Amino acid sequence: MDLNRDFYWALVTEWTQSPHLIRHMLACEAAMRAYAQRFGEDVNKWGNLGLVHDFDYERHPDLTVEGHPVVGSRVLREQGVPEEIIRAILAHASEYTGVQPESRMEKALIAVDELTGFITAVALVRPSKSIKDVELKSIKKKWKDKLFAAAVNRQEIEHAAESLGVPLDEHIQIVLDAMKSEASALGLDS
Repeated sequence: MDLNRDFYWALVTEWTQSPHLIRHMLACEAAMRAYAQRFGEDVNKWGNLGLVHDFDYERHPDLTVEGHPVVGSRVLREQGVPEEIIRAILAHASEYTGVQPESRMEKALIAVDELTGFITAVALVRPSKSIKDVELKSIKKKWKDKLFAAAVNRQEIEHAAESLGVPLDEHIQIVLDAMKSEASALGLDS
């Protein structure tokens, strides 16, 4: 079944009210598109995965077999979403689902997921609140400050970048550039 972005966007907006969570999914979409392009993969498929990966989180925030992303995966399966997308969503919460990331697409989603939130946090503490003013060096400075965005698992991001075969600085730059290209949609273009 060929499902286009409009299908996934409709799911996101039906299931999610929080502008913050919607912007997170848009940031992941942009980052996944950038990685698909870098690896010569299907940009639309990877982007759609980034867009929809947390669509059920607001309604089912408990990370269990009865919460995110298990509930969402069942909904997607009922809607005819390809198993490749569903598996990647389950793999991005492997500690709860038992589905280990194997494909490059699955590993990329894990690599960009928390990093987009960290980069957003860096942008929001800037006087301009604009991602356009964020540079790699400012992200790296905040990276070292363990109290800044303390909930972000830096080791997970480092490990995920390594599993993709991308050096951490390059990984951060790829995601930052992708997010800059969507600054307005992400509410980070003040």
